Amino acid sequence: MWFKKTRDELVKELNVNLLTGLTKDEASNRLKINGYNKIEMGNKTSFIKLLLSQFKDVLIYVLLAAAIITFFIHEYADTIIILLVVLLNAIIGVVQEYKAEKAVEALQKMTSPKTLVKRDGEIIEINSEQVVVGDYVILDAGRFIPADIRLIESANLQIEESALTGESLPSDKDASKTFQDDNTPLGDLANMAFMSTIVTYGRGEGLVVATGMDTEIGKIAKILDEDNDTMTPLQKRLDHLGKSLGFIAIGICVLIFFISILQKRDLFEMFLTAISLAVAAIPEGLAAIVAIVLALGVTRMSKKNAIVKKLPAVETLGSVNIICSDKTGTLTQNKMTVTQIYTFNKLKSIPNEPSDLSISKEEAELIKSLVLCSDATYSNGVSTGDPTEVALIVLGDKYNINKSNLNNDYKRLSEFPFDSERKLMSTLNVESGKYRVHTKGAIDSLIKKANSIIIDGIITPLTNEIIDNLYSMSNKMSDDALRVLAIAYKDLDNIIAPEEMEKDLTIIGIVGMIDPPRLEVKDSINQAISAGITPIMITGDHKNTAFAIAKELGIAQSIDQCITGAELDALTDEELSNIINQFKVFARVSPEHKVKIVKAFKAQGNIVSMTGDGVNDAPSLKYADIGVAMGITGTDVAKGASDMILVDDNFSTIVYAVEEGRNIYDNIKKTIIFLLTCNLGEVITILMAVILKWPIPLIATQILWINLITDSTPAIALGIDTGDNSVMSEKPRNPKDSFFSHGAGTRAIIGGVLIGGLTLFAFYMGLSKHGYDFTSNIILKEKDPALVYARTMSFVVLAASQLFFSLTMRNDKKTIFKIGLFTNMYLIASIILGLFLQYIVISVPFFANAFGVHNLGFNDWIMVLLLSLIPLTLNELLKLILNKISKKK
Repeated sequence: MWFKKTRDELVKELNVNLLTGLTKDEASNRLKINGYNKIEMGNKTSFIKLLLSQFKDVLIYVLLAAAIITFFIHEYADTIIILLVVLLNAIIGVVQEYKAEKAVEALQKMTSPKTLVKRDGEIIEINSEQVVVGDYVILDAGRFIPADIRLIESANLQIEESALTGESLPSDKDASKTFQDDNTPLGDLANMAFMSTIVTYGRGEGLVVATGMDTEIGKIAKILDEDNDTMTPLQKRLDHLGKSLGFIAIGICVLIFFISILQKRDLFEMFLTAISLAVAAIPEGLAAIVAIVLALGVTRMSKKNAIVKKLPAVETLGSVNIICSDKTGTLTQNKMTVTQIYTFNKLKSIPNEPSDLSISKEEAELIKSLVLCSDATYSNGVSTGDPTEVALIVLGDKYNINKSNLNNDYKRLSEFPFDSERKLMSTLNVESGKYRVHTKGAIDSLIKKANSIIIDGIITPLTNEIIDNLYSMSNKMSDDALRVLAIAYKDLDNIIAPEEMEKDLTIIGIVGMIDPPRLEVKDSINQAISAGITPIMITGDHKNTAFAIAKELGIAQSIDQCITGAELDALTDEELSNIINQFKVFARVSPEHKVKIVKAFKAQGNIVSMTGDGVNDAPSLKYADIGVAMGITGTDVAKGASDMILVDDNFSTIVYAVEEGRNIYDNIKKTIIFLLTCNLGEVITILMAVILKWPIPLIATQILWINLITDSTPAIALGIDTGDNSVMSEKPRNPKDSFFSHGAGTRAIIGGVLIGGLTLFAFYMGLSKHGYDFTSNIILKEKDPALVYARTMSFVVLAASQLFFSLTMRNDKKTIFKIGLFTNMYLIASIILGLFLQYIVISVPFFANAFGVHNLGFNDWIMVLLLSLIPLTLNELLKLILNKISKKK
């Protein structure tokens, strides 16, 4: 705990001479012991490893097993088709996921390339990788901090740490301070400087106390490098489904074996039948279709400024019920903005884009003095310097009080720079042929230097009553989480020394500023809450500041819903998990706290999304179910650790992404239920034929054609169906819900029974037409005209009924006429294409011979199409009946 140690203790423990710094030999020895000052790379995922990872799926294992079996029974066409499906699934996954983790690499890039150090009594510039523990480092404005440093000298030193701590403003540093509390937040350690932050003002000197992976940034890199690849809800469901289908396929084979023994059938024939049934039980195209649906969803979302890095993350968004958001730069604009100015007894609110540019003389003088007493620059949206001063210059621009014009008209002659002890800054400028001092700073410091105030254009002596009035207004602004700055002046006939500037000042007024919320965020938060999602603010800022923003946005209503990092440290993981749902705002937190918070929410069964843009957000982005990084203000570290990137940095895009995620899940569920309904129909057809001792209505090749070609296009069309407008009025989906919840399983069984029964009926009609006696148990040859005709009838009815049934799968409650028959033209096109391909297969001799079918006559087509429409019609009638019953209730 280097922040606890005094300067003498520090020097002794690090064994360094402050006059000379380390010797070159000593630095070389320490470099050998501790290694280079850089972030170590984790193991990168190779292309081959990434490709192989796509095969770690139970459904894929089942498909590979089917491919092996079809190969050994010389059904090579089936083998090739199945392997192509497996390969297609892998390619889709690799294309979407071949974006290697960039987080640790980005951390490397953030380290400063050059550093000023004192060695052998000389100040030299070295590569930051060669900095070692004990090095005497010199810091000045604009320089990156090369390692974690305990400051030993500081002069008006301010360091921008927002990427690490989340604080909006640069932190004031004071080398003379020590901190005895082990749990002091990083943002409060005024005697420390941390790797990859940047000096914005002043100068400092210090000793390196940690390098490379031992720095605070290094700790983040270690967290990011940990393997935290957990399965998403969709992956878990598909894994469970794959296992279930695998067991079902095995069970069917065992069942067929026993039936063949009981019926004394030919074992090899029944083995082929068992394969047909196993093929029928498994939707071979499912894995590839789900990947395609997710990929299309990703493409659609990218057009709405949400880039998803990993396919399953799209669906997970639909389950999110907690959105943990970093405050600075995500909920807020990450730029200080003056929102109020106060001259005695006159408070003026400053809108973002003022429509009324009229201001009083005192207000104009207040803005003019603030702008002249600032060193920052701002032009065409580009700023340099302290964020507080940038806010003052922007304020001037709003009221046409331009800094560059003021600098030309009121030339600065000298200044008394800001000092953290005085908490003031003063400039001396030319004014109407004479001179004027402009002084800004903390109100308590300024009042001590003033003896008068402007009231209605008249310089009035400063009384206790006036001072109380100023403090009252200052406190009111502070209660609203505004940063308060006072401004004063005095006129002179002669130029004076800087030390004489801050005496007998005349107060003009005060201003209040804040990092304001993003304009569109409040509506997005309200929409999220109405969708059953709880927004959570996590920030490095102070408790009162965080609560003020949270209250304004509607995230929190009471200060009791806020907790600080220090309070989190007093709780065990289990204790925090038990009370985590009480809190909406987490203030003064470190990167480790953020991970702890996300883990606590997840421990309560929540699906957690974490949004952020800074380095400090990266670990929690990785641990969350969905990590969301900002695309514009986000660091490469945050982007590398995230699952999704917001191109426009707009919190509202997250809400859109959640809505899209919900619709994508619904579409995937529709696709899966549709495919399983079709497969159930196939299983029922074959199994019932076996039990009834009929010839087998369908062969494996025909089933594969339907599963991979006929069913696939409507399944994909269902996967890209237009979203349900009411999806965001529902609560988040329970991640434990299966695909068959809420009646989906029942609908699949009803549909499967209808499709299977009608297919079997078509087969019966086909054989009956050729005079087949079902009681004779005559074994028909494969080329027998009666069997070929009957199989053609069942083949076409099975395919067409599944195609038509896809229409009713669009919505489980609304009829196709209510949602619009032609509102999904992709589905209509896929049905037409499917029927056309079915016609080609039975009409073109080459294909007809391959599939064991032949052409049908006109009357046959009328019959099969009428039979095929029955499942669709009955299901739509069932919807109407159920809707009427629900309305009566």
